[in-house]
Amino acid sequence: MANPLRLGTRGSPLALWQANMVADALRTIHGLGEHAIEIVPIRTTGDQVQDRALADIGGKALWTKELDRALLSHEIDFAVHSMKDVETIRPPEIVIAAMPPRADTRDRLIGADSLAALPPNPRVGTSSPRRAAQVLRARPDARILLFRGNVDTRLRKLAEGEVDATLLAAAGLERLGRDDIGTPLSDLLPAPAQGAVGIEARADDDEMLGLLAVIDHKPTSLCVHAERALLAALGADCRSPVAALARIQAGQIDLRAEILTEDGSYYEPGEIIFPFQENGAPQALARILLDRAPPGLRALFTA
Repeated sequence: MANPLRLGTRGSPLALWQANMVADALRTIHGLGEHAIEIVPIRTTGDQVQDRALADIGGKALWTKELDRALLSHEIDFAVHSMKDVETIRPPEIVIAAMPPRADTRDRLIGADSLAALPPNPRVGTSSPRRAAQVLRARPDARILLFRGNVDTRLRKLAEGEVDATLLAAAGLERLGRDDIGTPLSDLLPAPAQGAVGIEARADDDEMLGLLAVIDHKPTSLCVHAERALLAALGADCRSPVAALARIQAGQIDLRAEILTEDGSYYEPGEIIFPFQENGAPQALARILLDRAPPGLRALFTA
């Protein structure tokens, strides 16, 4: 085993918080010393390019490709990601080894108490097609403006009047001690895997995989893998407005999802409840959603 273990992460405040959370969990459960784990910040393309939508410059791989390269070249021993930023198709040499307990999955609206309370023709800042479509569904008069950057950058842009409101993940705000900001939107389904942190390692590193397995939270892993399986079955990419949330209910997985047109004018919701071992259920829900969808909505997905 490497000494110290090298944990790769993006360098944003939220990413560093998540990396320290994982490192502390491993130190505690395995009785490791403070210096047994070294956090290695790696600057990703997604962090460097802030003025264009992700879909226009490479999609979610912008958050992962540099960490993948470092992991496969043995520059780091494992990596931490926000799971909603991880592509559904991963290199076979890399596995998602563990997920700690999931945080709040909701979005928070910042700038108003509700979408209905926004002024007429509101300017709403987001880079998420899912959030944009959900806002436009509730407020067709809204104007969506591209909004990228870390939490503090987006809050600064809001304070400077660039937009009337924005939406941020409740989990990220809470992890940064900003959970007093904004209003939770309990009626909006979140992005698949929102609020979850994933830890990846090399598929052939049995020792590292064994260390990480101990901090895996099985309910979180089951639910997030179900949401990611739905995404893969839909053929969704960074341009595809899709929301999903899986929960454990009475010993089964309850998976709710919706796909939307980009302008929010049409959406197709669905739900499926299935036992843990029924691996094909997310794919079945994807087929149901796509079969019900009109051609214009179906065209946003490649399945």
